[in-house]
Amino acid sequence: MKGRWRWLLGILQVEIDFFAVVAAVLAAHRAQRAVKFESVDRFLSYLPYALLFALITILLSYFRRSYHWDRPANFLDILSKAVGVVTVAFLTALASVIFLFPDQINYGQAPFPRGFLLLGWFLAILFVTLGRWVYHLFVRFLQRRGVGRQKVLVVGSGDIGRMLIQKLQSARDVGHQVVGYIEANGESMAVADVPRLGRPADLPRVIEEYGVNEVVIGLPEASHRELVRIISLCEREKVSIKVFPDVFQIMATEVAVSDLAGLPLLSVRDVALRGWRLSLKRAYDLAIAVPALIFLSPFMLLIALLIKLESPGPVFYIQERMGLDAQPFPMIKFRSMRTDAEAQGPGWTTPDDPRKTRLGAILRKLSVDELPQLINVIRGDMSVVGPRPERPVYVEQFRQYIPRYMERHREKAGMTGWAQINGLRGDTSIVERTKYDLWYIENWSLWLDFKITLLTFVRIFTDRNAY
Repeated sequence: MKGRWRWLLGILQVEIDFFAVVAAVLAAHRAQRAVKFESVDRFLSYLPYALLFALITILLSYFRRSYHWDRPANFLDILSKAVGVVTVAFLTALASVIFLFPDQINYGQAPFPRGFLLLGWFLAILFVTLGRWVYHLFVRFLQRRGVGRQKVLVVGSGDIGRMLIQKLQSARDVGHQVVGYIEANGESMAVADVPRLGRPADLPRVIEEYGVNEVVIGLPEASHRELVRIISLCEREKVSIKVFPDVFQIMATEVAVSDLAGLPLLSVRDVALRGWRLSLKRAYDLAIAVPALIFLSPFMLLIALLIKLESPGPVFYIQERMGLDAQPFPMIKFRSMRTDAEAQGPGWTTPDDPRKTRLGAILRKLSVDELPQLINVIRGDMSVVGPRPERPVYVEQFRQYIPRYMERHREKAGMTGWAQINGLRGDTSIVERTKYDLWYIENWSLWLDFKITLLTFVRIFTDRNAY
């Protein structure tokens, strides 16, 4: 967003955070009076603390670029940012009040009971999160109606350029409007309804003529000289520039910069899950899988009965998949196809696959056929979150032409994964899935697993590639 809309929405964000924090302190004060933690002065005695708390929250949010969001974020991202900012602001404001007004604290003129403090901190997180979420819903509402959309120009060639355009077009809620593309390297990237606007030399003219706000460059095989030339042409027009590089093999291995007697070196860190991190992930798996299996067991028994009634054959379909350290394991699923489905050999599932039973089509659409894999998680064959396992026959094929494909097997396979919640499931690019899987492996955290687990439930009902 540029100009007036960006300025107005930025002011609105600041005001929302300010009133959210002050309202949280006021609500904590009212609650304190209701439960009578101890004697309470008027709210005015807490007002300096509330104002300082709000001011620090706004400053921290600004420096963390929370007010630079041009596009809606998901609720979990908003919550995680709010927790960090509000917690630091809360502690800083409290320490400042104690340091600046020690006499008042000591003599009880402005008491800060622990109940009030904890409740104020919790409510501040809650109110700030809800305020920012409502703000982002409002931004999304405006952008769907064409207000404040980012006009995006893609510079690229071939499959990468087409992929970038399709991604930008499919993400309608993030405020992008693809005005066209600049074709480089002479490799066609024609996309329906998106015009070709020229060559790289035409960039200044196209940016000015179409009012472009952002340029996305998708030239992974371009030389450094060519990229610098294209970026310099864009920089003359003061637009935002993003580059989609072919540096995934470096990115995914978390390259660190070190030095040897003043000579800068690139160090590839070993980030495989080991020690306490491995134990933490296993504890998370069991904490999710055991209660889920117990809770869902009546539902799973019903599905098993329906499968037996609909078609002859076993309830479960056990298939060999490749897991940790490229070792095979028996993955359990509810049977969704006829028993003779692979009489002619293994094959990919397609949207209108005639081998599926009627019930099987529904199970696959809702991903219910995957529920028995909770048993695999409890056994230790799989994790709740991780790269989706493939059959050995396909692994042998993919490893021949996909760089670093076998590195997916450095960790346990998962029931769901980073690629799946980003729409890469079913009949989608194996190359792209591999990139997302490697990024997950190198950037694992317990919070990331939690986020993927929650988003999986949303994707079950919205993902059209589920079959």
